[in-house]
Amino acid sequence: MSLEYAILGYLGYQPFSGYDLKKIFDHSIRHFWYADQSQIYRTLARLTEQGWAEVEVVEQTERPDRKVYSITPAGREELRRWLAGPFPIEAQHSGPLIQVFFAGQLSDEEILEKFKQAAAIFRATLDRYSQVPSQIGEYVEMVRSPRETYFWMLTLEEGIQTTQANLAWAKNVIRAIENKEIPQK
Repeated sequence: MSLEYAILGYLGYQPFSGYDLKKIFDHSIRHFWYADQSQIYRTLARLTEQGWAEVEVVEQTERPDRKVYSITPAGREELRRWLAGPFPIEAQHSGPLIQVFFAGQLSDEEILEKFKQAAAIFRATLDRYSQVPSQIGEYVEMVRSPRETYFWMLTLEEGIQTTQANLAWAKNVIRAIENKEIPQK
């Protein structure tokens, strides 16, 4: 459901094609919301059917015609209603935590390897997050709003702090395993 509102949010800045929206997603909010191209196009079709977006077909001579989507007044009103509403808390599902929950069935060596892999993933994620500010530069220029940029960066800050906490947690588990501090069978 939130994908609809993310797309409406971007269309509130200016009209975009589905391809352009995918690029923006990948460079700005991928650290907390991934959407593939087909999801974006399906959602754009739904937004158009709901009257929250409209599409203009732009003819091109060298390429197939391009569909450019714009937010409608009804779409702006719906986005505003959703933004002002309560936080959309969704049920959490975590495959990695299911593995941790039942990890007592593995050997210490297997668990140690799993947490070393997790720590490596958290480090790589932090590295990827460090690149986000340089990747969103063109979008910051497009919007030209320090207020909007501030709130964009808040999402990155949350991602960094959460990932740093996850990395610290993984390191603590690694230390506990290496120091033989976890209960044995």
